[in-house]
Amino acid sequence: MDIGIAVGDLRGPTTAADLVEQVRCAAGAGHATAWVSQAVGWDALTALAVAAQVPGIALGTAVVPVPQRHPLVLAGQALGVQAASGGRLTLGIGAGVGVMLTTMFGLPADRPAARMREYLQVLRPLLRGEPVEHRGAGLTAVGAVDVPGAAAPPVLLAALGPAMLRVAGELADGAVTWMTGPRTVHEHVVPRLTTAAAGRPAPRVVVGLPVCVTADERGARERIGAYFAMAAQVPEYRATLDREGVAGPADVAVVGDEDAVLRQVGRLRDAGTTEFLAAPFGTPQEQQRTVAALADPAFRSRC
Repeated sequence: MDIGIAVGDLRGPTTAADLVEQVRCAAGAGHATAWVSQAVGWDALTALAVAAQVPGIALGTAVVPVPQRHPLVLAGQALGVQAASGGRLTLGIGAGVGVMLTTMFGLPADRPAARMREYLQVLRPLLRGEPVEHRGAGLTAVGAVDVPGAAAPPVLLAALGPAMLRVAGELADGAVTWMTGPRTVHEHVVPRLTTAAAGRPAPRVVVGLPVCVTADERGARERIGAYFAMAAQVPEYRATLDREGVAGPADVAVVGDEDAVLRQVGRLRDAGTTEFLAAPFGTPQEQQRTVAALADPAFRSRC
């Protein structure tokens, strides 16, 4: 199982210099991927274009919500980052959080899996440099994108529910989750994703969770619960927390000293995770300790 590190806004307010330093630290520690999430701060793909100046580490979005971006636009942005980074991009996309789509953007949030299926059917050819002429139920796209020297990046889909996992298995290269614990990964995510991907290459399973290596486990979990409280109320995340049988994000976060964190990460590995997306949480010192602990050779040898 590989270990990637979240960089950027997910770890708190981040300047361009902070972003580069976080990626540099992750690369120096030997982590597999630097992942950027799209929220209300940094544009994820712009952040990765900035991060591309740091060599020696793969880059990924986890994730870019696509309802706000036409596939012709997203294909151009993604291929631009692919060219700038020398082919290091994994493009993670998602349907977006329904309440944000409707209240912030005035966009429809119904039928997310059906909309995503249509979107991927247009996006994947565009990423390969192929022209499209699509006039469908929710999307019109006519044209092509040409970025010389940029190969199509792998595409992962944010998938938590059964319908979206089926789309991920059939049309993407795997799934990325957030706030999803080991039991749900093992019993829900991996079986549905693998079944849907039958006959295709084995899907990637990227599992993202807050992580804090600390001597104060109880205090860190309380802070995580407060910081990510909204996730416990959003229907998309509430459903996956309920599948895990927990009250909130504090209960699925990976927290404790080095040995405790190793045990928790080991459960994710045993559940079928192919890459753990660790989102360092806490003070700068706690985040530094977390990044270093996850990179320790003794730790990695047991993952």
